[in-house]
Amino acid sequence: MNGGSSRREEQAEAWLRQFGMENGWEEERLAARIEAVRAAIGRGEAYEPSAEELVWGARVAWRNNSRCIGRLFWQTLDVIDARGVRTEEEAAGALLRHLETAANGGRIRSVMTVFPSADSGADIRVWNHQLLRYAGYPAAGPGEQRRGDPASDAFTALCLELGWRGTGGDFDLLPLVVSAGGGEPRWFPIPAHLTPEVAIEHPEHEGIGRLGLRWYAVPIISDMALEIGGTVYPAAPFNGWYMETEIGARNFGDPGRYDRIAAVADALGLDRSSNTTLWKDRALVELNVAVLHSFRKAGVSIVDHHTAADQFVRFQRQEAERGRETSARWSWLIPPLSPSLTPVWHDAGMRELELSPRLLPQDKPVRLARLERQCRSGFGAAAASGAAGCPAGATHAGASAGAGVSGAARCPFGASS
Repeated sequence: MNGGSSRREEQAEAWLRQFGMENGWEEERLAARIEAVRAAIGRGEAYEPSAEELVWGARVAWRNNSRCIGRLFWQTLDVIDARGVRTEEEAAGALLRHLETAANGGRIRSVMTVFPSADSGADIRVWNHQLLRYAGYPAAGPGEQRRGDPASDAFTALCLELGWRGTGGDFDLLPLVVSAGGGEPRWFPIPAHLTPEVAIEHPEHEGIGRLGLRWYAVPIISDMALEIGGTVYPAAPFNGWYMETEIGARNFGDPGRYDRIAAVADALGLDRSSNTTLWKDRALVELNVAVLHSFRKAGVSIVDHHTAADQFVRFQRQEAERGRETSARWSWLIPPLSPSLTPVWHDAGMRELELSPRLLPQDKPVRLARLERQCRSGFGAAAASGAAGCPAGATHAGASAGAGVSGAARCPFGASS
């Protein structure tokens, strides 16, 4: 047996022993399963989890995710087995099913869809960072206004290259983009009934509602890989539900995103003449109040950051009772609003562990990575010099002039950006 096969066998066996222990398997049953997997690897095959092993492995990967504050509910994860998918059309269909299952009429369900493994040769990739996300349009030139989400500039440029067209507005939902068998990516529209959005309004300040802000209901991270027992699944989109600060503090508040804090402050009539008025802080709190109010009014699941932090402490306690240390990255778990008022801020004992199963970052497809480098170079400077900038910006003027969407008709568990 070569070194690679030996390593794969060790990983598979370690996982199967963990799985068997956590699910109460008798030693005889576990030994038989391990022997079958050893034999398969010895024949040059890869370990392929059974349906039961896949579901538990996906759930444990969530449990092990050091960046997630919402792990108290890891055992509720629904897993859609899409390992038989081989074409772009089949992949898009599975993603639409995920969207429908997760949205669940507003009562968001935690879902993971698992596509074929890296060993299968199917080479299914989801190019979206999140299945639902808004387009980004850099300024078309000096003096022009940018629109949409700056975090989506490169992916929007890719979609435009593929033939998709948006309105050029601030909240154009992007299409699904998938590839199969090493082929070129293809885009697929998402039906409107699968893209529930929430209009943002404030229970007391009407001016915030007049800003025209809105956000999609479900955060579905789709560019991470899932690893179970040494077997890697490059396409395994997953979701939980939003924590309000992910939308109100980060997506709307960050200077590199929608950057709406000043607009919110003006809508509230706050004095922005000096930092000492704490207008940024006051605007940020009220914007998060608006997000919570709006999602609840719309009947869409959401959690506030205080409740989420308390739930994480309960999760830590449960894990300790089961003899498991919680892998946790402090910088990711503290909320961006009033973090010192939550228990996670004061937990100095957190540490990140190397655990499996797990969710892994992975390299972006080469074509998308190239566009990201191009957009990061700065469209504004490029436009001023007459050089080529981010392609999404070059198309912005035409899109905002009224072009429609062409064609036949994006943590998750606290995933923001």
